[in-house]
Amino acid sequence: MKLYLLFPLISSVTFVVAMLLLKRATSFRVGIWRTSFVVNMVTAIIFLALLPLGGPPIELSLLWQPLLVAVAFFSGQVLTFLALEKGDVSIATPTMGVKTISVAWLSVLVLGIEIPWELWLSAVLTFAAIGLLSFRPGRKSIETVGSVREPSQVGRTILIALLAAISYALFDVLVQKWAPAWGAGRFLPIMLGMCGGLSLGFIPLFKEPIRAIPKKAWPWLVGGALLMGLQAISLVTSVALFGDATSINVIYSARGLWSVLAVWLIGHWFQNTEQNLGGEVMGMRLAGAAMMTVAIVVTLMS
Repeated sequence: MKLYLLFPLISSVTFVVAMLLLKRATSFRVGIWRTSFVVNMVTAIIFLALLPLGGPPIELSLLWQPLLVAVAFFSGQVLTFLALEKGDVSIATPTMGVKTISVAWLSVLVLGIEIPWELWLSAVLTFAAIGLLSFRPGRKSIETVGSVREPSQVGRTILIALLAAISYALFDVLVQKWAPAWGAGRFLPIMLGMCGGLSLGFIPLFKEPIRAIPKKAWPWLVGGALLMGLQAISLVTSVALFGDATSINVIYSARGLWSVLAVWLIGHWFQNTEQNLGGEVMGMRLAGAAMMTVAIVVTLMS
């Protein structure tokens, strides 16, 4: 039994709770740039805990490798929060399950693995799942459920979440490719430190300074940032130490199911209103998340 797969399983649950906390923080108009800045800085600090793992001496000529990986992580983080700010957790998170399939495809391209038929089937299932996630009720249902997202907004959320998934997939594949030679205690803290440095570029984009964030927003923002950092260190360290990025991401993608169930069952704890979209919409999203999971399992079979 691959006991290390417990780490991505824990990360998948932690990610959903973090998303709900950060979604709640957006109601205080924190903004995507300040949210991304706080989360990336907190995550960079958390990854310093890996320094004791050590590694060989740092070769300055290879610093472009963690920098490139940092750009991929940085892009994925920003796109995730943009999808969260613009759309629903129960759409964005299941859509990001495409990451697992993207990891498989990028492993083919970057690591030279042959493309099996299962990947083609998983791609078809993924498109079908996205169709279910973008479902909207007819005119009668819209009159009953007034908070249904506009089609353009749903489509935009899905597109942004897809781009986030691809960015994160590239990140995972490159970590698997380069981290072993560096050592997890060198590559990952340096990479997240660079990501923190890139986040300084957000400061000119702030509509208001960090100190202007409402006091009521801080518990949600800090709680979400801490959980995002903890789930990231659990997931990324697993990839760096054990490789097997595809299997790890298969387990991690369960967050799509957890997100729909969490929004439906406990979303009101976080003042999330997605459950008010009605049983028809949420049922379709649950079906989409389940189909995405099937696509991921098919990918694992390849």
